[in-house]
Amino acid sequence: MRNTTVLVSGAGIAGPSLAYWLDRYGFDVTVVERAPALRPGGQAVDFKGRTHRTVLERMEILAEVERRQTGRTDMLYVDAEGRELACMSGEFTGGDVEILRGDLAEILYERTSGTCDYLFGDSIAALAETADGIRVEFERAPARNFDLVFGADGIHSRVRRLAFGPERDYVEFLGYYYCLAGATANNGHTVERERSIAHAFSTPGRVAVDGGSKAPQMYMFASPELGYARDDIAAQQRIVADTFAGVGGRVPRMLAELPGLDGFYMDSLSRVKMMDGYTRGRVALVGDAAYGNTLGGFGTGLAVVGAYVLAGELAAAAGDHTVAFARYDEIMRRYAKDAGKTTPGSFLAPKTALGIRARNWFLRSRMFGVMTKMGDKISNDIDLKEYEAAAVTVE
Repeated sequence: MRNTTVLVSGAGIAGPSLAYWLDRYGFDVTVVERAPALRPGGQAVDFKGRTHRTVLERMEILAEVERRQTGRTDMLYVDAEGRELACMSGEFTGGDVEILRGDLAEILYERTSGTCDYLFGDSIAALAETADGIRVEFERAPARNFDLVFGADGIHSRVRRLAFGPERDYVEFLGYYYCLAGATANNGHTVERERSIAHAFSTPGRVAVDGGSKAPQMYMFASPELGYARDDIAAQQRIVADTFAGVGGRVPRMLAELPGLDGFYMDSLSRVKMMDGYTRGRVALVGDAAYGNTLGGFGTGLAVVGAYVLAGELAAAAGDHTVAFARYDEIMRRYAKDAGKTTPGSFLAPKTALGIRARNWFLRSRMFGVMTKMGDKISNDIDLKEYEAAAVTVE
């Protein structure tokens, strides 16, 4: 086996999923994560269809994911007086099985932390590829040499920036921002295990959602690109408050509660576009770093499938990254292609009153069921190999 020492950047979902398979095939795995510890709670994520379930089964975590799943949440679009205008069913928003991101990360960490080395509170500062490896400089830890480096560090990936180029060359802004608030384990927010209802208040270019499993509060709004510090929560909350001022229904009460909620997160709706593939030299990207499409509905499933394919191709090629990376690029470019076409902003928060009426009509029509079936087709559109039979493991 070649290239046995590997570094994975990111301990969210894609990173530990990749670590799980690489460790299973005998690689020596280190995971670096800039957060000081696992992040609890978080918004709910979901899996759809046969392919996602098959990977979870092969990871031997499907039963635990199902045990800790959230309940279905129907999103009711209502007017200022609370009258129902349309409903987005929980089967559409929550897939086959939905779980808090923090719970899923914990499951993956529990299955990898005993054999993989986790380095929390640190991040990659520089990469320098050599003839037989990569020299990695960290923000805090001493520099080390690895055979391969994997970027599983999200849509704003530092590994992608260091190995491929600036974010503006690979990330497309989609004209919207979103905010999740209260999505942590210590807010007193009880995750519903039974079917629940969220209420959505929509005006042109804006939607505010109260309740549900994704987060206690969610906001989305159309906007040109904004300049704000990503660590200035107070400034971001002011942006949300100013944007949603004057919206009726429950929104004034939501905005009043907003400063007291933990777990505030705001970011753009953006799409990653890696036209020349997800690999370069001894570096490969997986998850949102490679094929992210914010709130597009397929991110978590793409992450676990991508990790499965990347590790499996490496094992099948006996660690030869030139062979494995080419196969990974080929397989995942096809699988991620259609998932990257979804545009959640224009659907969830149309920019005109006519667009809102059209969306509400669509949600009440039979065509919405067709759209749901198309999502199932996208999530299953891959020939999932049985890699373990062909894998060459480290002895």
